[in-house]
Amino acid sequence: MRIVVTNCNTTQEMTEEIVRGARAAAGPGTTVLGLTPAWGPESAEGWLDSHLSAAAVIDLLRTYDGPSYDAVVMAGFGEHGREGVRELVDVPVVDITEAAAHLACLLGRRYGVVTTLERSCGQIEDSLELAGVGRNCAAVVGTGLGVLDLGDADRTEAAFLTAAERAREAGAEVLVLGCAGMTGLQRVVGEKLGLPVVDGVGAAVKLAESLVALGLTTSRAGSYAKPVPKRRAWGAPAHATRDQGHPQ
Repeated sequence: MRIVVTNCNTTQEMTEEIVRGARAAAGPGTTVLGLTPAWGPESAEGWLDSHLSAAAVIDLLRTYDGPSYDAVVMAGFGEHGREGVRELVDVPVVDITEAAAHLACLLGRRYGVVTTLERSCGQIEDSLELAGVGRNCAAVVGTGLGVLDLGDADRTEAAFLTAAERAREAGAEVLVLGCAGMTGLQRVVGEKLGLPVVDGVGAAVKLAESLVALGLTTSRAGSYAKPVPKRRAWGAPAHATRDQGHPQ
């Protein structure tokens, strides 16, 4: 079985970290292939980044010409694009946001999400609602750290533990890592918190394996029917520049 894991940003080091977590969760006989978009934001933080990364990931899979794969794991927590990818590809598509939330619902009545910047909280809440698991979410709490700050393990752990206490106070019985860049942190903080901590990357890989093993894939009866045939013009990056907040 081969699972493709798509990073939602262009930071290759983060793709490699996500792939390490995915391979650790994968069963014997499962191959994990990580893909990084050729264009888009270096980190996804906010609505603009999310919509841009969604288009980049869809374009990445649309133009993919590597070995065939059996499932796609989308490793962007709360990011857009999962519905479009389900229309595009003919294999199961598992998003780490809903995967983590579904598993968390099996472990406790209410769960909490600990994520990066506060600006991402509303976006994650909307994603959970759309996936049908929002009602079980006690809180989505930000650590105040940017995605690219997560490489500092000590700082990340301390910020996570502080935010996790806020989620627990709001009624969370299970915690979810709210960023693919946090993969691996569950082993460190779970024991200290005394609560189950779900990593979305690992959860998505195991669910993807299960769907493939059961011979199940996305329904084409309605919402996720194949895209309507029509001419679609796909843009190409003219140049690689660092966005300073001005239109390109």
